[in-house]
Amino acid sequence: MTDRAAAFTRDWLRLARTPSVGAVTFRELIRRFGDPSHALEALPDLTRRVGRVAPLAPQTAAQAEDEIAAGEALGARLLLSCDPDFPALLAALDPPPPLIWVLGDLRPLERTCAAVVGARAASALGLRFAGTLATELGAAGLTVVSGLARGIDGAAHQGALATGTAAVLAGGVDDIYPAQHADLYAAILAAGGCMVSENPPGRTATAADFPRRNRIIAGLARAVVVVEAELRSGSLITARLAAEMGREVLAVPGSPLDPRSRGGNDLLRQGAAVCEGAEDVLRALAGLSGLAEPDRSFDPFPPTGRESSGESPDTVRERILDLLSPSPAPRDDIVRLSGLTTSEVNAALAELELSGRVVFTTGGGAALA
Repeated sequence: MTDRAAAFTRDWLRLARTPSVGAVTFRELIRRFGDPSHALEALPDLTRRVGRVAPLAPQTAAQAEDEIAAGEALGARLLLSCDPDFPALLAALDPPPPLIWVLGDLRPLERTCAAVVGARAASALGLRFAGTLATELGAAGLTVVSGLARGIDGAAHQGALATGTAAVLAGGVDDIYPAQHADLYAAILAAGGCMVSENPPGRTATAADFPRRNRIIAGLARAVVVVEAELRSGSLITARLAAEMGREVLAVPGSPLDPRSRGGNDLLRQGAAVCEGAEDVLRALAGLSGLAEPDRSFDPFPPTGRESSGESPDTVRERILDLLSPSPAPRDDIVRLSGLTTSEVNAALAELELSGRVVFTTGGGAALA
């Protein structure tokens, strides 16, 4: 890597790790300033102009270099959302995660992926079904993606070991959670699979990290299969995110007497496809003609059409604040109701996040902080 490329990677990482710079704001800063170093230089003045009281403290160059060194010591690879090796479906998200760490073989992420997720306290039948489904999907040439959790996730990874499986972790790529899956973690890597995480190496997962983990699972997959899930579960969050991304969502029907079937049965009532085996997943994927091949020419920072309504930045911010509440609102609704352009709304929301007045949800909605 040249010195210039190394500096670009370091500054991209620094900007992505800056407090109050989420994925939406990161993308807007890159769009506005062209590269991460210019964005970092502009942050102090920008945050003053939008009324932030406490100054932002970006990750230092030394901290970024330490993170890169820690990843390299593990044998992990840092992928930026502008890199050609960054998974195309993740790059196409609105917005994409700025970066991911990958430990292991990248090739499973180059194949069509299907996620298999479900309950931690799964039934014996659910575990058997998940393992068999994963084996058959792997044999059909798909990469099975899951979250390395107990129950259905573990069974899915185990079933797909022979064909290469990808585990998305809430902590760093070296954070084995739960600890009882240490042998499975090692087996995945030994069999040519990989670990994926947005978080830095050495990071221990917290509750706040799991929704972001679920977004990565949904983003990598063309289809998400829920095997067993209660009505309030992370698996249903993954399924909802997948539906919002335009992915196929399938659920395994179950007994109404089993609470672990209620989430999947509810998905079926909402229009999810029935999954009784791998052939159902393959049939669903065959119908996704628009997603048949990743677009490797995808631009993570495309032009957004009409650039300005003619309103001043202060007026734009206030108009958006009037529309927001503590409950998240989709950005498309904010654009429609405000009468502003998409680029104006995205830029203003980024400024409001920097000011500490707005927060973004995992699905990209905006709410008052």
